[in-house]
Amino acid sequence: MDSSNLSTRFSKSYLRLSLKSRWAVILVRLILRPLLAFIMAGKEKRIAWGQTLFAGRFPKEGIADCEYDFWGENGARIPGHVLGKPFSGGEAPVVLWLHGGAFFLPAMPEGHLKFARRLCDDLSASAFVPDYRLAPAHPYPAGLDDCEAAYRLLLESGVPASSIVIGGESAGGNLTVSLLYRIRRKGLPMPSCAVAVSPALDLSRQHGFPARSLNARREAMLPVASLSVALSWYLGGADATDPEVSPLYGDCKGLIPMLVFASEDEILRDDSIAFGNRLSAAGVRTELAIWPHLPHAFPLLEDWFAEASEARQQICTFIGEHLGNNNQKRGTES
Repeated sequence: MDSSNLSTRFSKSYLRLSLKSRWAVILVRLILRPLLAFIMAGKEKRIAWGQTLFAGRFPKEGIADCEYDFWGENGARIPGHVLGKPFSGGEAPVVLWLHGGAFFLPAMPEGHLKFARRLCDDLSASAFVPDYRLAPAHPYPAGLDDCEAAYRLLLESGVPASSIVIGGESAGGNLTVSLLYRIRRKGLPMPSCAVAVSPALDLSRQHGFPARSLNARREAMLPVASLSVALSWYLGGADATDPEVSPLYGDCKGLIPMLVFASEDEILRDDSIAFGNRLSAAGVRTELAIWPHLPHAFPLLEDWFAEASEARQQICTFIGEHLGNNNQKRGTES
């Protein structure tokens, strides 16, 4: 492995969570994890209830300059949330954020859209958060097809690929890497860089990497025993070793610079570490950030964890370096 391509940051091993953050971890474990397990144990009516519940979690202060609509022309309309003017063309940065949610939950305004707004503010950018089709009603490849269509729509609207950043967390991290494979396979221009936060990169088995077992009790957010249900919904009979389903089976050569983020305590930690190593071995400039104590996808939970603000700054610094965005803000607040 060419270690010159890999910048590994374990520097947060000294991190001590604030009292508020320690309580927040407990609340995530006691409330959110059982809620997700309850939804996944249900049938269509309960799943629809859960999707509506998460989609309706709007922040009290609202999200400035955010609009939901169907975008595109000539029958290729893609639903989703826009912040700013991502389809106006020109060289201004655009973030294409692919939300997580175990492939069956929609974007949560209080989490995903608020995080996207903070990225836009820090980077003087616009963003598009596509409302891609969800399992179990729409298994693979429906969601990935929609993400590809969203990227094509940005290109067709006049945004140069060098001004686009692709990112996502959890299931969205999976879709981020899968979309990069598809962009490469179809000969489309690659975006400037990518960010994968707590990505789920091997859907072929629930065990495997040591963290899948060793962190099963430490994992605060994901209901480990229930995840196989969500994965079966998404797969819908597809081959789980297909690189567009489990990106760890793919070839990383020719991919763009990538920041891979994970928590030391989550069950998907080793997915990120293995992928970071494979990116580096393939000659891809890679930054691997492993933070302790915090839960799965914690950079999106800034209202719960003050430490996530510093994680967002790290993400924006990485993006700004590869976009060459001289207008990047360095402040600690959104």
